[in-house]
Amino acid sequence: MNTSNPIVLIHGLWMTPLSWEQWVERYRGRGYEVLAPAWPGMDGDTEQMRANPESIENLGIEDIVDRYDSIIRGLDSPPIIIGHSFGGAFAEILLDRGLGAAGVAIDAAAVRGVTKLPFSTLKSAFPVLKSPSSRHRAVALTAEQFHYAFTNTMDRDESDHAYERYAVPGPGRVLWQGALANFNRHTPDQVDFHNDERAPLLLIAGGADHVVPAAVDRQMAHKQSKSKAITEYKEFPGRSHFTIGQDGWEEVADYALGWAVEHARDGSTSH
Repeated sequence: MNTSNPIVLIHGLWMTPLSWEQWVERYRGRGYEVLAPAWPGMDGDTEQMRANPESIENLGIEDIVDRYDSIIRGLDSPPIIIGHSFGGAFAEILLDRGLGAAGVAIDAAAVRGVTKLPFSTLKSAFPVLKSPSSRHRAVALTAEQFHYAFTNTMDRDESDHAYERYAVPGPGRVLWQGALANFNRHTPDQVDFHNDERAPLLLIAGGADHVVPAAVDRQMAHKQSKSKAITEYKEFPGRSHFTIGQDGWEEVADYALGWAVEHARDGSTSH
């Protein structure tokens, strides 16, 4: 297998890079250089982030994307960029900036122009969006809310184990920026759907995802297909938003990497 492109993994809201632990091990075992950087201020472990989330209370999309932009530009060759949830949206934004050899957006949060808003998405986001003051706070999910949003296909014991290991408070500003993207022409949560120069993009959806139901990613794929750049969509039936950690994650990880390696553009064209 070609291992010339490093891999950059971008975590989502209410998570840290720990959520990628199994993917990191699997990809490194195949000889890849794998980076899983944290969002700014989220370098601590789960217990630290729960105890002291003040560092991310005003964290916004632009801060996060700029950090990954800087990391990617510092690499020796263009990476495969794989993001989950909001990390998927950030992967799309980074590709739109001309970065990466290929990108995979898994259960990706919507960007400006995507209008699908299923009830389960609203319910999952309600702990943050119920109060405007959360724009400047870090908000945690309860174990019950996590089970509905992330792990609805898992039994409660499995869900609670995942919650204890991975769930952390998330910066409310990020979710508010995403929710209001269609009302803000200058939102950082947007891409040029007609950008013919971006790297190939795969959108992966879970058929049982409550946070980002497959209908959202299907619309995203339709929008991204306005570009002449390669855009493909893959749906895994019955998988929740926690598809990167629930049983069977290996199938998703291998599909994402296999597609990205097959479609990665020449390293000389993007950095």
